[in-house]
Order: sequence, then structure tokens, then C-alpha cells
Amino acid sequence: MPHERIPHALPLDPWCLRETFFDPATHFLNETLFALGNGYIGLRATPEEGYSGPAGTSLDGTYLNGFYESEPIVYPEAAFGLAKSNQFMLNVPNAKGIEVWLGDERFDPLQGTLDRYERVLDFRTGVLRRSLEWTSASGKRLGLVTRRVVSLADKHLFALDVELTALNFSGQVRVVSTIDGAVRNQEAGDDPRIGSAVSGPALHLLAVEQGATMSSLTQRTHNSGFTLVSAIETVAAVAGSASHQDLAASHSFTFDLDVMLPQSLTKYGVYFSSRDYPEAELAGLAGAALAKARLDGFDALCARQAAYLADFWERADVEIAGDDALQQGIRFNQFHLLQSVGRDGKTNIAAKGVTGEGYEGHYFWDTEIYIFPFFLYSKPEVARQLLAYRYAGLEQARARARQMSHAKGALYPWRTIAGEECSAYFPAGTAQYHINADIAYSIKLYLDATGDLDYMAQAGAEIVLETARIWIGIGNYDRAGRFCINEVTGPDEYTALVNNNYYTNAMAQMHLRFAAEIVDKLRGARAHDFERIAQAIGLDDAEPAAWRRAAGRMALPYDTALGIHEQDDSFLGKKPWDFAATPKENYPLLLNYHPLVIYRHQVCKQADVVLALLLLPDQFTQDDKKRDFDYYEAVTTHDSSLSSCIFSIIASEVGYHDKAYDYFLETARLDLDDTHGNTHYGVHTAAMAGTWMGVAYGFAGMRVADGALRFAPTLPARWQHYQFQIHIHGALLQVRIDVAEARYTLVDGDALTLTHCGERVSLTRAAPSVSVARPLQEKKA
Repeated sequence: MPHERIPHALPLDPWCLRETFFDPATHFLNETLFALGNGYIGLRATPEEGYSGPAGTSLDGTYLNGFYESEPIVYPEAAFGLAKSNQFMLNVPNAKGIEVWLGDERFDPLQGTLDRYERVLDFRTGVLRRSLEWTSASGKRLGLVTRRVVSLADKHLFALDVELTALNFSGQVRVVSTIDGAVRNQEAGDDPRIGSAVSGPALHLLAVEQGATMSSLTQRTHNSGFTLVSAIETVAAVAGSASHQDLAASHSFTFDLDVMLPQSLTKYGVYFSSRDYPEAELAGLAGAALAKARLDGFDALCARQAAYLADFWERADVEIAGDDALQQGIRFNQFHLLQSVGRDGKTNIAAKGVTGEGYEGHYFWDTEIYIFPFFLYSKPEVARQLLAYRYAGLEQARARARQMSHAKGALYPWRTIAGEECSAYFPAGTAQYHINADIAYSIKLYLDATGDLDYMAQAGAEIVLETARIWIGIGNYDRAGRFCINEVTGPDEYTALVNNNYYTNAMAQMHLRFAAEIVDKLRGARAHDFERIAQAIGLDDAEPAAWRRAAGRMALPYDTALGIHEQDDSFLGKKPWDFAATPKENYPLLLNYHPLVIYRHQVCKQADVVLALLLLPDQFTQDDKKRDFDYYEAVTTHDSSLSSCIFSIIASEVGYHDKAYDYFLETARLDLDDTHGNTHYGVHTAAMAGTWMGVAYGFAGMRVADGALRFAPTLPARWQHYQFQIHIHGALLQVRIDVAEARYTLVDGDALTLTHCGERVSLTRAAPSVSVARPLQEKKA
């Protein structure tokens, strides 16, 4: 279907998101779209003064990546090995509150009259700026400009600046700066993707400290045992007064405004928790951070933010000429990915980033398969930290393997924050054993792109070998001698607990072979490191051979009559879903049909076999890919936001250029146009990263296999050119595709070799740029 933008779509600007009028109908959605974050702190874009609209049309959330509460999972019918407790990201104290009072009239955009309004989120500066003119019920006209920033350079800090101008009066205006600890998480309703099962307030108060301009709350979680200090410092040209009540503290400042002469106030906020530092140090750290922020000043903070983003965009920007909607969508997605990803090796990236409470702030396989490639090639230091997170969870993965009756090895959780399995529904959770292969795949991708054997010796090999052992534990040889993996769930969550899911088996095969190769590589090049690792995990000399044997005999279902790879042993024997009789309002199916109804049918939620075509490209002929795509496209609902980007890439590869473009447009603007109808609960980080994949893997045809880099680019008919850069083999490569040529430029590095449509291209410092034959120009439909 052709892509259509929603009626309330925001104006198009390639470098920013702009809201030109205040509309309560889109306020909830825009709280997500205009959200700010830095990989640790996340501030939804609720106005500083709060929101007085109808209940259920706003979620004033402040989140800390990795800071969580836990609660026991209560099963009416329990069974051995089920996940025992859930972890959920907390809505922490709201420290951005600013009230503005004109006498007894409180500034509220929904009261009085908004004469002018604009809000802009600038991707180059990282500043959210709001400018408006408002008339109170008594006729006083006030000009208000707010600027908000969450520091990308300092994970604990955010700041905001408020400028007030009396437009038609002179008199006193009172500004109240607040920190509110009486916040709660959103409770889950009928949609399992939204909210948590928290039974009440998750933080209890330990202490309140208050000075002339500074306030702090010290709180502790009930079950996870973490302490949090939330603190603010408010700076104004006039003296203020402080007060606190229950879980809230405030500072009040009274300004004598003269007409058209602005006055300003600046507020700094910090969050420090015992997940990062000893509890006894938290208050001191918060105080020191606020003192430094005040000394540096708001403008210096903004300058550092702009410098950080300038460096990011210099390496990561994807430039498109010919489609402003896509250009805006791509940059919006990349900006939010940067805002959402943990960069400390202790945190990861949640399905909704730090913009909302969907999926309870859990980390999934989304990181390794969708998000990791973007950071690997655009900001590799972040990719390395994502790998560090998985290594930090290796002990919990070993413990989970024992719970699942594996005598050795490690089984990573399907959804988690701190490393323990949090999925209460095992058919679509723990049964997705492919998580182990997904993590191994990201490590292989990293090794292929960097050649970093030091990392493999330090951490990567241990993860790969321990997780490979699980396949031998879960699999078995059938009477025909095939190695089978039974009772698992693949990526398609509309098909659960099946035998020989193609994706799972194919990825397990890759994993087992990679593990055996790592043994050989370390034995040859890093013998001392190999012996240390082998001794630490008790590696048997016979295990690598067993891995190779299982990989060589892996059951990979294929239907010769249809000429397609079967999603699993039973998929093609199921009754096809009656799409013609399914009303539009019954999608997504998971919200309208019992799981067993869906499981009995031949219907896919998302790419499954089609995803294997992308990740393991050299295992399939072009004809196989086309037949697989045709078959599975017809039975896929794309109810998952992870789906359309994969279908776009494979459509491009098999020559379905119109479909590739439409699927790509759906991915690139999924959140901006709210095509899944739930962005108000948080962005879709996997789909955001899928947009980058759609350009690099899809239209540019980029693949990296065994360290070899190749491209097979096409140019969408509506574009004049596109351009991006990747870090690989210690070099920075720029790729530019236009109507005349494909140009590869070595921006940094000594030398790089790649292939373009099978033709070898060599780049050096002396000859850093090469133009090759014009790529295929796609025809317009």
C-alpha cells in the first residue's frame, strides 16, 4: 500500500522536529516524539508546567536506564523453572517542574489564550526549545521561552532555562521550581506491551535536604534495594524561598517584570543511584555535580551538547536527496537511538529507549540484531559497550542454563534489565532460544568489522563458547541423522513451541561453526588466552568437533514442491489465516485472539525465515530468496515494528523496488507518523535502527561476511543521491550513490578493500576515492 502521512503530521524539516500549534489531540504522542535523553536519563516532553488535559492523555515520565524495581511474578499455576521475578524501569522523581503565576492566575496553555506557539527539537543542538505568547483570563499577556537539554557528555545531568517577558503589563510574576517524588509507574491494562504490574509506589522516602537554591530527595526501592538521590539547583537573579511537603520540594522566586524586559531562571537536575556508586557517596556526588553545572552555566552546557552532536553527525549522518519526509525520519531515528543507548557497559537499550514504559524498560534481542549494526558502523565505541553489557550478564546466563536443566553452558534471558529472565510467558519468552545465537552473531559481526582478537580473548570467546554449548544440550539427532532443535519459538511470535524453526536452526548452525572457528583461531594466535578460557569454563577437547558435527547435520526444513524454506516442521500444514475475513480493527491479532487461535494458523507476526535471508545471505540462492519472500510476505501481518525494515531489505535485494521503498518508508516514519498507533507509550528503537539498515543493507546492498566488505547498490527512483559513512577495519569509509556513479572514499585510515557488484575496489591514502559504474536506477511505478 502507498504510504500516507497522518492528518496531524508535524511540518517537515530535515534537521529538527517542529510543532507550530498546541493540539491536545496529539499531545500524548508528542510527549514521546519530543522526548530528550542521554542513554541514562530520559525526560518525556511534558511541559515544565505540567499538563491539565483529560486523564489518560499524558504520561509525565522521567526514567533512568537500568534503574529498576522488582516484584515477584505470581502464577496461578506455577511450574518449575518459570521466571520468578519481574524487573521494571521506574518513573523517578519529576525534577523539571516549573510553575508560573501572574498573581492568582497560573500559566496553563489549556487556560486563557495561546496567541503564538512553537516547539522545536533540534537534532544538531540537542536542545528542546519552546516559544509562546499567552493571554491570561484577566488580559495579561506573557511571553515564555523554555530551553531543555539532557547532557550527552554527563549522564547524570539535565538542565532547563526559562525566559519570561511581560508583553502588556508591569508587575510581579512568581516562578516556582519543583521536584516531585510522588510519581508512579503506568499500570498495565489489556495491552501486554504497555506498563507494568507494579502494585503501588515503588520508591519510599528516606530524606529531604533543602537549601536556599538546592533541594534533594533520597529514596529507596522496596525490593531491588537501590537508593536514588534526585536533586535540583535553581539559579535566578532574585532571592528565593524554599519549602517542602511530603514527597515534593520547591523554590519560589518573585520577579518584578517591566513590560518587554525579559527575566530568566535556570534549573539544573541530577540523578545518582546506588547501582553506580556506594550509597554513602550519592548525596555528595549530586551536590558536586550541581555546583559544577551552576559554575559552568547553561550556555556552556548547550555548547558541549552541540559539540558532541557535531561529532556524532559527522560520522553517523545518512544524507538523502529527494525525499524530505524520509530525511527527517532517518535523522529523527538516529537522534533517538543516540539518546536511548546505554554507554557504560552496565546498561543496554530498551525497546522504548528512555521515552516511555512500554515493555517495562526491558532489553531484548532487538539490541543485537537490529540496533548493534548501527552503532558498530557509526559509533563503534558504543557497540563495544553493548557487548560489555552481555559479558557482565554471563554469570546470570549460566545460572539460567542450570535452571533450564543444562549441565553446562549459558542461556541468556529473553527479556531483562539486570540479567535475570523476566519473561512470565515462556512460549514467547524463554522458548526463544535464538537469543543465544543472536548475541553470538553480534560478536561475529564485531570481529568481522574490527578483527579485534583482544576483545575475543577478554570476553567474546567466553560468551560464544558458553552459549554454543546450549545447542548441544537442547538438540538431538533423529532417526535420519539430522540434528533437530525441538520446542522452541523463532522470531515470529505468532508461531510458538515448534520443532526445527528454520531461523533458530540456521542461526544455531552459524553459532556452532563460529564457536569451533574461535577455538581454532585462539589456539593458533592466542594459545595462552585459549588455555585460560578453556580451563575457566572446563572446555572438553571433544566439544568443538561435536559442534561441527551438529552444524553439519542441522535440520533445515525445505519444501521441494513450493521451493521454499519452511518456517518450521509444522508451519505449512497449518490452516491459513483468513485475512479477507479479518476486520482492520482486529489488528494486531495478539490483542484480539487467544494465543492458541493464532498458533494454530499459518500466519506470521514478523519476519522469520525472511530475517534469516538477511543475516545468512550466502546460504541462499537468489531464486530461493525471491520464493521465500513471496510466500512469507503473503502470510505476514507486520504487527511487530521489527518486521517492515527486514522485508524492505530483502525486497530490494530480489528486485521488488516499489515494495522495498514502501516498506522502508513505513519503517523510517513509523514513530513520526504513529503507524502502529502506540508511539505515545514510547518510540520503537529496533525499527529506528532498521531504518539505517534499510539504507546500508537494503539500497546500498552492504554485506560483511568473514571480514569481506561488499556493496551492490541501487538508487530509489525518487532520490537524487544518498550518502553514509561506516567504520570498518580501522578505517572510515564514505559511500555516496547518485544517478551517475557510486563513489567510495577513504575518509580516515591507511587502506581498505571492498567489492562493488563483484568488482574489487582498493582505496589508499594516496588514492582515497574511487568512482565505479553507475548503479541500477530503479524505475518509478
